[in-house]
Amino acid sequence: MNASNFDVDVGARLRELRVRHGLSQRALAKRAGVSNATVSMVEANRMSPSVSGLRQILSGIPFSLSEFFAEAFRQVGSNLEGRSLQMIHERYKPGAVSGKAMLSHQGEEAGLIIRGRMGLEVDGARYELNPGDAYFFDSRKPHAFKNIGDEDLELVSACTPPSF
Repeated sequence: MNASNFDVDVGARLRELRVRHGLSQRALAKRAGVSNATVSMVEANRMSPSVSGLRQILSGIPFSLSEFFAEAFRQVGSNLEGRSLQMIHERYKPGAVSGKAMLSHQGEEAGLIIRGRMGLEVDGARYELNPGDAYFFDSRKPHAFKNIGDEDLELVSACTPPSF
């Protein structure tokens, strides 16, 4: 991975952290309370975990989501402890989704689409966003994101309080 493209290969990143901490897939799965198949599929990029799913897997290392993404050049600031705002430069491959389950957490979210097309669902309402479009919503409402275009989706988002 290089800093110039900001792509995050979640599977490769998880594998690198697991190996660095001297854990087998089975050991990580047991420590995190997930199946060995889940860790294997995430590392092979055959499954894209939800934010809460990735958080659970990383608890077995232990490694926080902010550390996971800060080292991957995505989050502005590496330590959000005591902060009330999180800002992220995000990039998703075509078809990428935020997870199988709808997200919901304390705070508010806003974002600006830089490139690509995003499908956004908030509390049952669906939107299609294009470059230059922006969004803002109460994060307590169930929500989900998807790259609905044929190219990478690139956006800058902000969340209060930080959810990672």
